[in-house]
Amino acid sequence: MLPDPVTASPTPAGGRSIDREIARLAVPAFLALVAEPLFLLGDAAVVGHLGTRELAGLGLAGTVLSTVVGLCIFLAYGTTAGVARQLGAGHRREALAQGVDGLWLAVAIGIPVTLVTSLLAHPLVTLFGASSDVEDAATTYLRIAAAGTTPLLLVLATTGVLRGLQDTRTPLVVAVVGNVANLGLNVLLVYGAGPAPRLELAGSAVGSVLAQTGMAVALVAVVVRAARREGASLRPHPAGIRAAGRAGVPLLVRTLTLRASLLVTTWAVVLAAGEVAGGSGSDAVPIATHQLALTIWGFLAYVLDAIAIAAQAITGQHLGAGDVAATRAVTTRMVRWGVWSGVVTGLLLAATSPWLGALFTPDHAVRDALVPVLLVAALVQPVAGVVFVLDGVLIGAGDGRYLAWAGLAVLGGYAPLVLLTSALGAGLTGVWVVFGLLFMGGRLVTLVRRERGDAWLVTGAHA
Repeated sequence: MLPDPVTASPTPAGGRSIDREIARLAVPAFLALVAEPLFLLGDAAVVGHLGTRELAGLGLAGTVLSTVVGLCIFLAYGTTAGVARQLGAGHRREALAQGVDGLWLAVAIGIPVTLVTSLLAHPLVTLFGASSDVEDAATTYLRIAAAGTTPLLLVLATTGVLRGLQDTRTPLVVAVVGNVANLGLNVLLVYGAGPAPRLELAGSAVGSVLAQTGMAVALVAVVVRAARREGASLRPHPAGIRAAGRAGVPLLVRTLTLRASLLVTTWAVVLAAGEVAGGSGSDAVPIATHQLALTIWGFLAYVLDAIAIAAQAITGQHLGAGDVAATRAVTTRMVRWGVWSGVVTGLLLAATSPWLGALFTPDHAVRDALVPVLLVAALVQPVAGVVFVLDGVLIGAGDGRYLAWAGLAVLGGYAPLVLLTSALGAGLTGVWVVFGLLFMGGRLVTLVRRERGDAWLVTGAHA
């Protein structure tokens, strides 16, 4: 039986008590966030043994799909902050009513986005300029996988509600079950067994959509049960949905700048690979290598982001209760957690870099190219730990407007320089060095600057 998301304990004060509260939220969030990228890691492990072309196609399609869904991350982040503030102010029914409005917003966004992504799958893939065989594979995957968009948005929205209610265990349970189902369905439908036909790359997309739908149904049921218990209405309220949408606009811009930076990075890799290949079709190796590196980076980002999830929930709750001193204390503690978590993940990544490639592909060229890229990513991990924590703190505070402007500034400086690096022939590793120094370094500077001021410390039930 899933845990009750409404029976959240109040956040304690004091050094060790703060650590316990962070751990209570961050550990289940850590495990759930680790499970999320396992969807792509599982897909990559299964599809990678079909061939390098299929793996490269999955990489491009996965980039498009994760961008489309990732742009709507405000459904989770904005809802977490808003629900946590209401909870901190002692307004449980209002918190759940606000969460239900977020679910309706997810549906309203998800249906048209699904249709557009599926219909424009091929044009979206061709934007990267890859070879025709890679584009065909990517289009096949994306057209099917787009059907999982609305379920994924509902997963985001419901997860945000539960995090705001200080419940990170329920999303963990659903994520674990969903990932086990996804991996089993991928193996069954990609390679075929018994009455199940061998669908190859298309089977991976079908399996992921089925698993995502099951996860959405389970999480929506938990939120609906909690809302009924508190007497919150389940009907759509246009005013509340519009308010949720307006509150999400700055976070949408912030997320758009982050996704645009990742897209520009992938574009730089594809351009550099095309120059080396000279139209011979051998661009699949650097593209596939970048896909694996980006997937592993995403995995580690989710690991570090677990503390940021705790930061969103705790920051929102403290500010909703009007406790600025506790907000400062918990922020300082979580930044320390972020630094040490980054050190640990960086060391682990560096130590395992020579062997990680073998988990995903038999292509020795891809394996060899992956090692130096992972070493660069390992060096950036401590910086990433601080960046993700402070990002979570400011999201929990409802400081989306600053995050949007800061994201635009970082993107404006990073995009031309990473493309210039690619044009000058720096190659895949060079692109990743620029990614670490300029993109992550730029985010670190803008976030630390904001956290040291007081403008984001707005108290009350509303930011």
